[in-house]
Amino acid sequence: MVVVSLGFSDARYPRLAGELFEDEQHLRWAAEDWGHLVHDRPRAVLRPGSVSDIRAMARFAAERGIPFVPRAQGHSSGGQAQAKNGIVVDMRGLNGIDAVQSEHVVVGAGARWSEVLRATLSHGLTPPVLTDYLELSVGGTLSVGGIGGTSHRSGLQTDNVAELEIVTEEDELRTCSRTRDSDLFDAVLGGRGRHGTIIRATLRLIPAKTCTRRYKLYYRELSPLLADQCLLVEDGRFDHIEGHARFADSGEWIYAMVLATHFDPGEEPDDAALLGRLGHESAEIDDMGCFDFLNQMEDDEAYLRSTGAWEQPHPWLDLMLPGSAAEDFIVETMRKLVLDDIGESGLVLFYPFHTRVITTPRVRVPAEPRAFLFSLLRTAPHDEVVVSRLVESNRELRQRALSLGGTVYLEHAESP
Repeated sequence: MVVVSLGFSDARYPRLAGELFEDEQHLRWAAEDWGHLVHDRPRAVLRPGSVSDIRAMARFAAERGIPFVPRAQGHSSGGQAQAKNGIVVDMRGLNGIDAVQSEHVVVGAGARWSEVLRATLSHGLTPPVLTDYLELSVGGTLSVGGIGGTSHRSGLQTDNVAELEIVTEEDELRTCSRTRDSDLFDAVLGGRGRHGTIIRATLRLIPAKTCTRRYKLYYRELSPLLADQCLLVEDGRFDHIEGHARFADSGEWIYAMVLATHFDPGEEPDDAALLGRLGHESAEIDDMGCFDFLNQMEDDEAYLRSTGAWEQPHPWLDLMLPGSAAEDFIVETMRKLVLDDIGESGLVLFYPFHTRVITTPRVRVPAEPRAFLFSLLRTAPHDEVVVSRLVESNRELRQRALSLGGTVYLEHAESP
């Protein structure tokens, strides 16, 4: 029997195969995330040695009415994977990847998408949707949605899950899908870990190509870029579509669209046909392996760590805007932004998509056929005044987007 003190007179835990931590190092780890904005300390951190540990501690937390939250990579920006005065479950050890089948693979919730992709590409297969940053955990992105450059075709990562193994709030181990225990399935996908802990996920796979041709198109103005994105979403000529903006050294915005088409040797794309009717000013075209393209953030991460920006506060805002209001909202917002509002390493993202391809009930999307993900990926100095100003700016933009029929993609922990 393991005896610990969590402020309860009867805090006596069942025997665990893993470990339970109350020391400062683990509590500080669990109260920190990518955003460096929210610091809610738990009472303990569980590093499970088995699924039975998770079930036992879920029961313990439920009996006492305290939060019980799974966490792996901690890349949330607003405390979404924190558990104030509760128990945080370190899911990183549950990272197994079962044998890859022709249409699916079963993976542990703590597996990183880079590990999943390496395993599936060796069989000529890939998940239909991947986030830009592959070092996120499967359980983490399935708890929020998971959007990427192929979402205009295939929806979110949560829309491509065949089955889940869940430890419920009542400590039951249950298997669910769209046709089996569907209420639980729908509650957990996009549920931010508040309706059960994902243990394993069966992910849908599609055939993968070996090569990728990447097109970086540069625009003088933002409106033509957004118009071209809408055109490409409609005709479907590219496998991958995203847009971004960043400040140049001159202080002016650089607008770019990153497009990609995947192919096998001997099936090289027709550049003229793919770039026809687009309004860009210039283009860069290069070929690379499929994994190298999908893992482009690896170099960006190394650079951000070298400059210290990785550890700075990140008051991010992720909105889904209805297509009818997206351009005016984005253009007006961008016009008012200055370098200090984004940071030297900050970035603004634009992802267009058809709302019909997003079928995850808990992920709210605008009630229009087309929408845009509009993300302000801000990097701030370690200055409470600056951070507070940016958080307030996010709050105002959030309210304006909601008034126009938009939704918030990644709600912060305190949001309703």
